[in-house]
Amino acid sequence: MRYRKVLVPTAVLLLGVWAATSVAAAGSERESAVWTPRELTFTYKAFTTKYSCDSLRSKVKDVLLKLGARADIQVRTVGCTNLTGVDPLPAVNIKMQVLQPAGAQTAQSVPASWKSVDFVMNRDPADVAGECELMSQIAREVLPLFATRNVQANTTCVPRTVIIGTTELKADVLVAQSNEPRSTTR
Repeated sequence: MRYRKVLVPTAVLLLGVWAATSVAAAGSERESAVWTPRELTFTYKAFTTKYSCDSLRSKVKDVLLKLGARADIQVRTVGCTNLTGVDPLPAVNIKMQVLQPAGAQTAQSVPASWKSVDFVMNRDPADVAGECELMSQIAREVLPLFATRNVQANTTCVPRTVIIGTTELKADVLVAQSNEPRSTTR
């Protein structure tokens, strides 16, 4: 019993130190990167959670910005059949700039570092479970457009069923240093 009183607090402390170290390590590596254009037409196909075209546009834009897309991103609805309410196949056309490692310093290079992004942490588990199909599709179609590492994309989606604890999406992404302007348009 006495060992348990010492062991549990020690384990919790070590886990906290490890987590803080891994988060700090993700953002500590600085490197040169270049803005690279990317385009995608993203058509959301799902059975469980439905979106209007406007709500899909908003969600996708938030995800792209969180992943490090430049602020001058363009996300436009396409092919929508319902002007109000949910759409059977809402879609958005995406035009954006994302960072890719430059290798060597060039005139177009910007300072960048790796940032950990977790789409589940600090969110209501029921909301996350309802977005299982969206997170799964983002992991397959959107994430490959970005420079990433340490990707953990685990989604076990059951059509027409919300199951808590079956959705995980996190990765380290290459982002511009915070002192750099995110948009270079003038």
